[in-house]
Formats: sequence, C-alpha cells, structure tokens
Amino acid sequence: MDRSADYSSQGSPATARDLTVLGLETSCDETAASVVRLTPGGAATVLSSVVHSQIDDHAAYGGVVPEIAARSHVEMIAGVTARAMAEAGIGYDGLDGVAATAGPGLVGGVMVGLSFGKAVALARGLPLVAVNHLEGHAVSARLGRPVDYPFLLLLVSGGHCQLLEVRGIGDMTRLGTTIDDAAGEAFDKIAKALGLGYPGGPALERLAETGDASRFDLPRALAGRKDCDFSFSGLKTAASRLAHACETDRDRADLAAAVQDAIARQLSDRSDRAMKAWAERHGRPLKQSRPADETIGKQRLFVVAGGVAANRTVRATLEAVAARNGFAFLAPPMAYCTDNAAMIALAGAERLRKGWTSDIDAVARPRWPLDEASALADPTHRPGRKGAKS
Repeated sequence: MDRSADYSSQGSPATARDLTVLGLETSCDETAASVVRLTPGGAATVLSSVVHSQIDDHAAYGGVVPEIAARSHVEMIAGVTARAMAEAGIGYDGLDGVAATAGPGLVGGVMVGLSFGKAVALARGLPLVAVNHLEGHAVSARLGRPVDYPFLLLLVSGGHCQLLEVRGIGDMTRLGTTIDDAAGEAFDKIAKALGLGYPGGPALERLAETGDASRFDLPRALAGRKDCDFSFSGLKTAASRLAHACETDRDRADLAAAVQDAIARQLSDRSDRAMKAWAERHGRPLKQSRPADETIGKQRLFVVAGGVAANRTVRATLEAVAARNGFAFLAPPMAYCTDNAAMIALAGAERLRKGWTSDIDAVARPRWPLDEASALADPTHRPGRKGAKS
C-alpha cells in the first residue's frame, strides 16, 4: 500500500458505484486529457481521450526542448481539457475526481497539468489524485480489457525501462531496471545519428523493414549477469559511431535493423529471466483457450507497456518469449502505448476506489520511482536533489 506523503489524505473507499475521473497528462511533449469510468468490478470505459502532440514544435531540434514543452502545455491545457469533457458528454458535476500526473517527467510540464488539476479540484470541490506517470503505464493494459492482478510488467519507453511485479495499484516491486539509458532513448538517439529526424523510434522502425539485421555485430550489454537489469549506453555509442560511417541507404537500413534486433534481444533476454523467476514463485498455469472477451485471470500474464511496446519487432519478440515460458502476452491498445491521459485517469480512479486521495499541496516530482523502497535501498544511480531514479 502506498503510504507516501503524496497520498496522506485517506478518504472512504468507493466500492459500490461507478467512478468517473478526469485525467490530465503533461509529463513530456503531449498535452492530454481524458475521462474514464471505472465500474465496481474493475472494467474501465474510456469516455474520451484527447492528445495534443508537440512533435512539430520540437522537430527542428531533434528532441524535446523542456522550455518549449512547458509553454505549449500552458497554452493548450484548458482547450484540450474542454474538448475531453465535451467528447465525454458530461459536465464537471458528473465527475467523481481529478487525476493529474505529478511525476516523473520534465518538471515544468508536470507543474502545468498538476496545477490545472488542482484548480479544477478546488473549483468543483472534487478529490485530487496525484498520479505517478509510470503507474499510469502499469495499468494501461486494463484500458483494453479487464485484467486481474498480479502480473509481470515490462515498462519500456523513451525515459524508462523496468521489469516489475504488479500486485495491485500502489503495490509494485522492481525486478530490474536500466543502469544507464532506456530502450526508447537508444532508439531516438541512434535514429538522430542516422539523420532520421524526430521522433526517431518510429522512423528507425520503418527504415529497419528493408534492412539486414545480421550485417552489423553490435555489443551485447551485461553478458553473463544473472539479474534482470538493462543497459543500452554501449549499444547507443557503438551504433552512433557506425551511423556516421554509413554511406548508402542500404548501410543505414542494415544498421537500423541491427539496432532494432539488438534492443529486442536484450528486452526478451531479461524478460525471460524475470518470467522464470516468476514461475518459480507463483507456479500459475496458462489457460490455453478462452473466449476473446473473457477477463485474463488466474494465470501467468506478461504485460508490456510504454511507447516502445508499439514497435512491431519488439512486440513479436516479446510475444515469442512469453509463449515459451507459458505466459499470456498482453499489451495496451496502440493508442494507449504512448503517453496519454486515459491511463492517468484509470490509475486515479483505482486509487480513488481505495480512498487514496492527495492533498492540494502535492508537489511535482521530476523523479518518482514506482518501487521507491528498492530505488533507495539498491539505487542504480546515486540519489541527488531530484530524488531517487528508477
């Protein structure tokens, strides 16, 4: 159970009725708002999901510029929220709460969405839930269909790469994390070195479709280690150097394919270790047949969430390793793999269901590990003034 200061106000659990929550997401370069309804049985319905992308604002710089992102959030948050409420077909009096990302992320952007959420909560007399952006990704698969806890989660995005055991909202244990760069960051930085522009990950995936992944021999990080940690900095450095030596489109396509294959291989290798450890602890059998609309219940379940989960090669590789280990594979619908507010609304609704709300002075956090105890006890990076990382 989450006992942090961010949830010091413990209300009464709301267990016997539907909960309708407005979610706000501004942690990076998308301004997003969504309204989600959660039933007592745990089924989530997305009533609206509006995302304003800043890709055009940052394309000239080859990556996200925090100051530009924050200013855009200020300009767009009110309009995006109004559109989400209109598309949901409800007024503010139809809401049971407001959930806003409070971190981790670019703190200037996080402050915009959190402040707007506080204003709505104060003006309408609604409870506020400050949501960990990563917890939003962790529950995002539940936006597509009901999913029972616990499950094994690979959270893989531009800024994060972690394996976690998810036993429920606010109850997650870190099994492995990146000790340097995230997989999505490696995709984007190597794509930039190849001259593919921004956003780099999807562009590299398209280029890799015509490439030969076997042509380049890229380094394999942490070979021989028995834990579930990741490392992509060596791959990023080696591939970036090779990118500058590429002379033809064929060279670039082959390198893109090799990079994609190397990242998928490392993700599947560490996930394989985590699945074997999970199976030893839980021993849950896989149900080989079930109706397509049946809740995924008491079985081994492997969930992949985050923007990199949209990469088809990565997804296919992870599906294969899940099948070998007797796990059902589940990823969120494509619309909820990348940053969105529906996942924030759902995480907020699940917390509100338990009576966990936030004080109005909840702070924006540039760093906020899902498993803060593990991050502090066994840090991959020395905690600084921004707090523990990963």
